[in-house]
Amino acid sequence: MAHELYTLQILALIFSFAPAVSPLSFSYPAVFNFGDSNSDTGGLVAGVAFPVGPPNGQTYFQEPAGRFCDGRLIIDFLMDAMDRPFLSPYLDSVGAPNFQTGCNFATGGSTVLPANANSRSPFSFGIQVAQFIRFKARVLELLAKGEKFQKYLPPENYIKQGLYMFDVGQNDLDGALYSKSVDQMLAYIPKILSEFETGIQRLYNEGARNFWIHSTGPLGCLPRIIATFGKTASKLDQIGCVNSHNRVAKAFNKQLHDLCTEFRAQFPDASVTYVDIFSIKWNLISNFSQYGFKQALAACCGYGGPPLNFDNRIACGETKNLNGSTVTANPCSNTAEYVNWDGNHYTEAANRYVSDQILSGNYSDPPLTVNRPFNYKPKFINYKMLY
Repeated sequence: MAHELYTLQILALIFSFAPAVSPLSFSYPAVFNFGDSNSDTGGLVAGVAFPVGPPNGQTYFQEPAGRFCDGRLIIDFLMDAMDRPFLSPYLDSVGAPNFQTGCNFATGGSTVLPANANSRSPFSFGIQVAQFIRFKARVLELLAKGEKFQKYLPPENYIKQGLYMFDVGQNDLDGALYSKSVDQMLAYIPKILSEFETGIQRLYNEGARNFWIHSTGPLGCLPRIIATFGKTASKLDQIGCVNSHNRVAKAFNKQLHDLCTEFRAQFPDASVTYVDIFSIKWNLISNFSQYGFKQALAACCGYGGPPLNFDNRIACGETKNLNGSTVTANPCSNTAEYVNWDGNHYTEAANRYVSDQILSGNYSDPPLTVNRPFNYKPKFINYKMLY
């Protein structure tokens, strides 16, 4: 009963504040997603049995749900906006996954460039694209055998008319910045984007026409990055983020934006939308108190206390012996007060803010046209009050 009341309260607040999206501007019969942990709904857990245990999932699912978050991800909120169920991971064969309205190929730790022996995830972008191609071929093969598969698989027109979403590249930048200077990274970015372009061209050749591409966020504002690279004040900007990492992220995004423009010109029958995630997250972190958050750069689930509550030696939810003492990286008492969840990923409350900003239509190129009843002004929403 308490959970039902909580759900009703949340729904009432959502309907009071959230933008109503025009069915013509952001509605697709299916979504096919490619990316890393920012949009992984269980791929890494299923693919390599990576331990994503409690307290992950505690806010919304009340249990771990394959997501590196206390609850829902941006992609979950976007699926809600289209009145579609959450995406099942391509790699998860347990629990009768339903792919009728799409499939998620994203896996935590994935990179655009091919994985190597040291990669956390073997499922780099090229592998994810290859998985989609096999998925499509297998779907069409099974559908040709009879109606019994129609309940679980997308019809061919869904594959053609579906939205192809991308949120990948952060791990390429992150990993390379441990050994490369900013100048070296600026020369390295075209290599990453060349691989990305190859992948989206392969998808285009398979019939994909609707491309939805997220820029990378402010990498230098993650507690893990600050703890590692921001030990001296000269390395930090005015809000406490690592300058070098954000400079590289901006350069990557500029070239990614240019790539989207070029792809649109090369393939005029394709719809290519670039979404400026960096600006959305930067605004949230810079003005966190305006939205009801109390902590912008500290991890909710971590160890070490202020200012970052992050220790590389112990992950969220783990118990370890550190310096002769047994300690646990526990979650904060109220996740909605924090922008960051575990030092690397965002909380559900922050993900809700980001998705609302996406759906406002103000951060897309070309702009996303939406209806805005109730004098919708997302910057005045107190996201803490939604929880």
